[in-house]
Amino acid sequence: MDINRKKFDELLKKIEDAKKSGSLDLSTEEDLSIAIMNLISLEEHFYFTGEKTGKEDYFNLLNETREMRKNLLAKMIDKKEGELWCVSKHLLATSMRLIEVGTKLQSDSKKAEAKKFFDYAFKLYSLFWALRLKIISVPDVKNMAAQGNKPWTLEDVVNKLVDCCDE
Repeated sequence: MDINRKKFDELLKKIEDAKKSGSLDLSTEEDLSIAIMNLISLEEHFYFTGEKTGKEDYFNLLNETREMRKNLLAKMIDKKEGELWCVSKHLLATSMRLIEVGTKLQSDSKKAEAKKFFDYAFKLYSLFWALRLKIISVPDVKNMAAQGNKPWTLEDVVNKLVDCCDE
């Protein structure tokens, strides 16, 4: 989805004001979003290991991990806002898995194919941030395919505003 320059400039000002007031730390939130991705991945691994081994302990670990993930995601996403909670969780989970697929392809010297998976992962991660920063709403996600060419994309927003190296 593309956003127009005026909307981007307004968002940039709003975020810069929030950063100055200390109410928003995107660098920390980016770290938190990656941690949540990894917790989702752990949930999946505990599930499959529990099924494959038949050991109940893995399902207990899955529940503990799930509770931690829920608590951390709640620091970023409001549970009361329709499907935003679930959409956000699935965007992060899918991004993580696509990064892993891209990494495997990269290590198999399939660099062009890996790049496609990395690009998909970043698009989905950008959608997460667009929802998190309220640039778009969940219904907007459904209408993204038919947008025209405007100067700023969601990926631009993530590149400009969410920088884990900016401490």
